[in-house]
Amino acid sequence: MNVAESERMAGQLYKIGYKLTDDIAAADLILINSCCVRATAEDKIYGKIGELNRYKLQNPALIIGVMGCLAQKDGDDLIKRYPNVDFVLGTARRGELSNVVESFESARKRFVDTSNVSGQIIEPEVFPIRTGKVSAFVPIMYGCNNFCTYCIVPYVRGRERSRPAAEIFAEIKNAVDNGYKEITLLGQNVNSYGKDLQEMTFAKLLAAVDKIEGLKRLRFMTSHPKDLSDELIDVMANGKNICEHIHLPVQYGSNKILQKMNRVYTVEKYFELVKKIRAAIPNISLTTDLIVGFPGETEKDFQLTLDFLREIKFDMAFTFIYSERSGTPAANFDGKVDDETKHRRLNELMAVQNEISLAKNLQLDDTTVEVLVEGASKTDKNIFTGRTRTNKSVLFPHGTESAGDLINVKVNQVQTWILKGIRDFL
Repeated sequence: MNVAESERMAGQLYKIGYKLTDDIAAADLILINSCCVRATAEDKIYGKIGELNRYKLQNPALIIGVMGCLAQKDGDDLIKRYPNVDFVLGTARRGELSNVVESFESARKRFVDTSNVSGQIIEPEVFPIRTGKVSAFVPIMYGCNNFCTYCIVPYVRGRERSRPAAEIFAEIKNAVDNGYKEITLLGQNVNSYGKDLQEMTFAKLLAAVDKIEGLKRLRFMTSHPKDLSDELIDVMANGKNICEHIHLPVQYGSNKILQKMNRVYTVEKYFELVKKIRAAIPNISLTTDLIVGFPGETEKDFQLTLDFLREIKFDMAFTFIYSERSGTPAANFDGKVDDETKHRRLNELMAVQNEISLAKNLQLDDTTVEVLVEGASKTDKNIFTGRTRTNKSVLFPHGTESAGDLINVKVNQVQTWILKGIRDFL
């Protein structure tokens, strides 16, 4: 979502005469699009704002702006704390960026606006300056209504608001017409799409996008387990371009902790849902998010989570240490877990999941997989990279392929996170 919104900001700035530069010292405007979902992200952003002061000293005309979730959370304090910051725009004011920049250029008056966090989406007609050449991110909704006790997102991004379907279709058609082969639909909880508009369900939106001519692959994230419908499973099972991958954050494997997290489902309900998905789409790849060290977590809770992992067998899991966020209910919970225990549990969790991920990938050894080519790898221009429909990363020697090609690769080497192979022309 951060990448997608940054691309849209770049599109706004392009319309008023700016263009991207890789040379920060040459920039006339530096814009930080911030996150505050974890303390580590927040610390990095504050550190980066401090670093930018030297560029302001070298070029007093330089404009520095801060946007995104941290801007929403700490707006007034942020601009008081950092004299080098010229404007702060909250999450609902992103569509005003070009106006704010033009206003500052003429008046040079510092500015903060974190209003309208749950109001109407301000989405100016603008073409994103996309960073990728093959895959495009398309936000379909903003905000979240779930209020998990550990999460700052509903407070800084507001309530759920869906974009009109016609806007979404137009943006996707434009991306496909411009050569993008893969579209990822984005939202804090895509399964809730349309509830506010009562226009169409997410399943119906997904089915309609799947029919757009020229599209080769369709993905979406993120899904809340409580809202994943039978209708959506059916659409995925019968789709043409919808990829066989779903990211379904479970967060924990103990009902006690899930209840404290306000996740509104049990381990048993989650299991039932996964069985239903796998029955309808047998080759589905399932990934998840997991948090360790949540207040009140005991060794028994943690062992239940390890047992849960071994039974459900995710293809991959994004694992995190609980990060206390002021303003969320969990920040006031008793039973804080010490740092040493948190890190030990994270390492144990990752070890179990790595075993499972490797075993899953070994099932693909000596098989042929369809790969969407992304381009040269970061470390070797002679090795190209791409992804399968199930979102597995694949490396292969470069031949005549170009970014955006769909090719077959014969897997001949398997690692925990990566598949390696050679081009299969059969």
